[in-house]
Amino acid sequence: MGTYLSTPKTEKQTADGEGTRVRYGLASMQGWRTTMEDAHTAVPQLDERTSFFAVFDGHGGKAVAKFCAKHLHMQFLRSAAYCSGDLASSARKAFLRMDEMMKGQRGWRELAELGEKGPKFAGVLESIIWSPKAGDAEKLGDGWHSEEGPHSDFSGPTCGSTACVAIIRNDQLVVANAGDSRCVISRKGQARDLSRDHKPELQSEKERIENAGGYIVAGRVNGSLNLTRAIGDMEMKENKLLPAEKQTVSAEPEVNTVTLSEDDEFIVLACDGIWDCMSSQQVVDFVHEKLKTEDSLSAVCEKVLDRCLAPESGGEGCDNMTMILVVLKKPTELAATSSSEQSPVMPTKSAAATSSSEQSAVTNEEIRPSEPDTPKTPSSSK
Repeated sequence: MGTYLSTPKTEKQTADGEGTRVRYGLASMQGWRTTMEDAHTAVPQLDERTSFFAVFDGHGGKAVAKFCAKHLHMQFLRSAAYCSGDLASSARKAFLRMDEMMKGQRGWRELAELGEKGPKFAGVLESIIWSPKAGDAEKLGDGWHSEEGPHSDFSGPTCGSTACVAIIRNDQLVVANAGDSRCVISRKGQARDLSRDHKPELQSEKERIENAGGYIVAGRVNGSLNLTRAIGDMEMKENKLLPAEKQTVSAEPEVNTVTLSEDDEFIVLACDGIWDCMSSQQVVDFVHEKLKTEDSLSAVCEKVLDRCLAPESGGEGCDNMTMILVVLKKPTELAATSSSEQSPVMPTKSAAATSSSEQSAVTNEEIRPSEPDTPKTPSSSK
């Protein structure tokens, strides 16, 4: 059946956790696809004031999505911009750093291990992604050293991944996005898109692609990729006369900074396996309804995945699916929450912190109302 199984894999990886500012639940499911190429990161207490959540939707393989789930939050944490409080710049640098880290012998080795070409590591890296404890930033150092070997000239992977990240510090929310995964906030029951799906029909994306020597055919970049920003996909980043952010496909995220208010209830991060089937407002309405009946936030996410799963293979509802639901604590909850250091949620059989990612600008308060009845972008599969 080509890229589809004869029967969907409906087993789900789930996790629930809590930090000083938030509670979260997540769920992921392979579905009808022959492989699981989604990954995620959930660190409710990256430091004493900061939470970090991300979804990554791989294409052409799972290695880049898993690489990002393992490393992106660590690069964010190590950044000098992070230490100075500039979360937006830190996020941008971490995205671009992923492409740099995946080159050479060290990059080749890690990608091979994460893609399970290294049997010694298969299963171990499938089941756990290490997350830092609060305060670890001082202990980390640079954390990335090049290696010499037969693949020292490796130019990076041909597969790639989206990345959609939400960082919460006090009343500040920073969303960084490259690709067509999406972050949505519920504000008094209304869905507001905090990211933009990077598709070839966006005029500024089309201009960058053409200026870099690329082209769009049948809604796909160079006739192959149906999104315009991604980590990896190095064969579309080979123009040596241009910086990383101006390549045919760019890993530079679009960054949106928002001040949270009492009206903000929860945030949803999800890969396009969800957004192909439900609009932002439909997801928000569905979550509100399920929050009344379900015992955990991960159970709410599971219900969304079940709602989106197609009854038969082919078309919408057949992609991998990953969703993170982040509930923002109200002042009464915050007062009751201990200020003691929280440890990241460790994986159980449900894999709590597992890997199963227009011109870029930092903007303030850029919250776009979502379409109430239809998804914002046409459905497609990578």
